[in-house]
Amino acid sequence: MSTVVEEAAGEKATRGSGHLGLALVVIACAQLMIVLDATIVNIALPHIQTDLGFSDSGRQWVVTAYALALGSLLLLGGRLGDLLGRRRMFIVGVMIFAMASLLGGLAPSPGLLISARVLQGAGAALASPAALALINTTFPAGKPRNRAMAVYGAMSGAGAAIGLILGGALTEADWRWTFFINLPIGLFAAMLAPRVLVESESSDGTLDLPGAVTGTAGLFGIVYGLSHAAQQGASWGDAMTLFPLVGGLLVLALFVAVESRATHPLLPLRVLTDRNRAVSLFTMLLVGAGMFALFFFLGLYIQQVLGYSPMKSGVAFLPFSAGVVASAGLASNLVGRVDPRWISGTGGILATIGLWGFTHLTVDSGYATHLLPWILVMSFGMGLLFIPLTMTATARIDRNDSGAAASALNTAQQIGGAVGIAALSTVFAHAATSKTHELVAMVTRQAAAHGQAMPQTAAGKAAAMRQFQAQFGGQIQSYASTHAFWVAAAMVAVGAITTLLLLSVRHEELATDNSAASPVHAG
Repeated sequence: MSTVVEEAAGEKATRGSGHLGLALVVIACAQLMIVLDATIVNIALPHIQTDLGFSDSGRQWVVTAYALALGSLLLLGGRLGDLLGRRRMFIVGVMIFAMASLLGGLAPSPGLLISARVLQGAGAALASPAALALINTTFPAGKPRNRAMAVYGAMSGAGAAIGLILGGALTEADWRWTFFINLPIGLFAAMLAPRVLVESESSDGTLDLPGAVTGTAGLFGIVYGLSHAAQQGASWGDAMTLFPLVGGLLVLALFVAVESRATHPLLPLRVLTDRNRAVSLFTMLLVGAGMFALFFFLGLYIQQVLGYSPMKSGVAFLPFSAGVVASAGLASNLVGRVDPRWISGTGGILATIGLWGFTHLTVDSGYATHLLPWILVMSFGMGLLFIPLTMTATARIDRNDSGAAASALNTAQQIGGAVGIAALSTVFAHAATSKTHELVAMVTRQAAAHGQAMPQTAAGKAAAMRQFQAQFGGQIQSYASTHAFWVAAAMVAVGAITTLLLLSVRHEELATDNSAASPVHAG
């Protein structure tokens, strides 16, 4: 039976070999569209707020709504691909995303825009795990699959930076184009997909409804709590942070219990109990935290300390995209000859060094001399990290579980990003408060030494605060950012060490892995 399945898969791969280039373009376009949408709208937020009348607190929901829908529905999206066909779910997800983007670009009110962002997240949750799983279905093991993984990883790593550049350029025309840009990309991918992508065989299982409900609810609670903790003025002790986090963790514990007894689980626990897959997912979670920290805090530094415009800030990240693409190509060539732990471990060390370099930024730092070298070092490290870990997270998996493995990987990255932003925002806020108190005390002492009285009226205090911010705002921002980078560097370093010590996949296994054709249970 195994031989028959392998021969059938070989015939599929042969029939599709003439379209492998186009298949890669389709998958890459969809993945780029999904990843860049996490950042492209950020640049447009002030214009969206003014045009549609968002409140300061409501504005954050333009970002949060997308993250909540994507993060909480990924497991369900991956399982639907396993059950109903990954190409089918890829097309459905891309079309939902494209139509939601059109709705968002036309939105006349905050409520409709938030609804569009939720639909975008739902479409991405269907398309993203299917895209990764389709690489195993469409591309033969060895160099073709390695190259496809390299492009997929490059899009995942560079998409956020490209989103910043596009966001700046499109916002200068009209913020609505940050949504409209997805429509031609999505339609292109959806129309070509049936011609160039190989459909997976539908699973004989049924949808695990208790698992779907508990898994989605648990992830929703965790992403919501982390997103709230990252908001300005929020804290880990807030009820709106603590209750969703604790509740989400409790529901996820229930989800594990449900999955252990389900006949056709949403996320088979054997996917997670395989050591190599667990190491890959854990490291991806930490890497996601570090990468999101780079874009978030370095973006703040570039705009608020160096004074770059949104467009110029996006261009400043362009070398990051170039570095990821270059190192992803190198990793795809090495992965057939070098064990993945050495490639990913080296990448983790380089990314850690890059983040460490950012801890030395000051108000007097220049882009070319103090930022660009570390941006390149970190980007090169990220490319080396992404490709092998993506492959080891989805290698040697039962073909019926490949969608679940892909969604677990995407979920690890999403949760990692949320954890990174929330945790490092707390570090940033505490450091900023500490530095502010220190500088206020210094100014007060200097004023007293010169016999100057501190202002007593509200207008005088406001004027003094504006003067204080103008004089010391950049110093506070720089000081707080460097503390966040120290913690981010520690996170990525833990991931690198974990990979070097515990990842035991041999490069020969990846070169001959035919898991899409020949079922090999993990664990």
